[in-house]
Amino acid sequence: MRDPESLASVTALCRDCLAEFPRAPNLRSESCPRCGSSRLVCHPELGRLAIAHIDCDAFYAAIEKRDNPALAGRPVLVGHDSGRGVVATACYVARRFGPRSAMPMYKALELCPHAVVIRPNMEKYKQVAAQVRAIFDAATPLVEPLSLDEAFLDLSGTTALFQRTAAATLAHIAREIEREIRITVSIGLSDTKFLAKMASDMNKPRGFTVIGRAEAVTFLHDLPVTRLPGVGASLANRLKVDGLFTIGDIQAKPATDMAARYGDTGALLANLARGLDERAVHNDRAAKTVSAETTFERDIAKVEDLLQRLWPLCERVAARLKAKGLAGRSVAVKLKTARFKLLTRHHRLSTPTQLAEQIYRAAKPLVERETTAQKKQGTRFRLIGVGVDDLCDASEADPPDLFANDGVEGKAHMAKVEQAMDAVRAKFGTAAIGKGRGFRGQKR
Repeated sequence: MRDPESLASVTALCRDCLAEFPRAPNLRSESCPRCGSSRLVCHPELGRLAIAHIDCDAFYAAIEKRDNPALAGRPVLVGHDSGRGVVATACYVARRFGPRSAMPMYKALELCPHAVVIRPNMEKYKQVAAQVRAIFDAATPLVEPLSLDEAFLDLSGTTALFQRTAAATLAHIAREIEREIRITVSIGLSDTKFLAKMASDMNKPRGFTVIGRAEAVTFLHDLPVTRLPGVGASLANRLKVDGLFTIGDIQAKPATDMAARYGDTGALLANLARGLDERAVHNDRAAKTVSAETTFERDIAKVEDLLQRLWPLCERVAARLKAKGLAGRSVAVKLKTARFKLLTRHHRLSTPTQLAEQIYRAAKPLVERETTAQKKQGTRFRLIGVGVDDLCDASEADPPDLFANDGVEGKAHMAKVEQAMDAVRAKFGTAAIGKGRGFRGQKR
């Protein structure tokens, strides 16, 4: 069995034989020392990253070319060629002449008049997408599709199962898709969904691009603000009025200034500009979960510091449950170590809840136990999250305690306190009122 530390130290991978190396092979030979392949991926963080975005290359056109060998080497446009038809997919041969997806078909044919136009066959494409998804599911349960031909994958829990890095599992996925389905994919690997998606777009087709944590800020610095998710023409114009043309311009602004100027959107952009993205990969087939998490600017070891950051997350989860009219029967805590190891712990509640106090009381001992267990190893943490699952209707939430007086500890009292706080926040904002534990250790 391979030591997890040895997997974390992997910095080079052969995409063909899946050989992994703690140091990059002699790149003067530009080939794998085991199989001779030139398809090497080398990155100092390769063994520690586990969030991926996989995108099928020119999906519709690739399927049509696979099914009709006579189309090999010819420019192919999938779409409707009458009226206001647009290009659904342009193969890579066609793209050399200028056609792109979503371009009006008449314009694409002006640029590439010798292209073969094929009407979409969505049923066939859905069948192929299901085959691709089956290969994803065999590798990890955490698959979040964005469309028929692309998905996020979280492989952080697969290293022990397969005895290889997440990067090697991704190379295996790509190899299986090529062998079994006879189309190709491009892969982006990072520690966040945002960076993984950016990476997958960079070296198509058959790409495998890695963006590590250490290089994220520098990598993003010179890109236009429109490369950030959610920045369309309207928001880009607002940002330009304030002198924010590149992602580096946003990096130079304090996050508090961005939040004050643009609200929640500004706070999100400030994080994304620094390569920070708290969004988890959600399995669309799994039971629904309401959760929140935060990544620290600096790694944390002390349990007191972790608990201070846990409480606001419990409040956020409770607010979301209340807004959706839901409650949950189980509380989960998520911790990610400085070495990117993901730890999850669960606690089953006696009755469903939507109260922040109840969520915190269930999550707190989970954090304390895990921190104590990791203390001897000197473990530091870079992320904490809390979630509530096994959801039900809010009408089942927080029944009164049958054997407790309704004093400080009673659920009815907790509910009244939170209702009063919610009313104040609804009128004056989320920062208008809070419990003492949310302010401990903060500068005033």
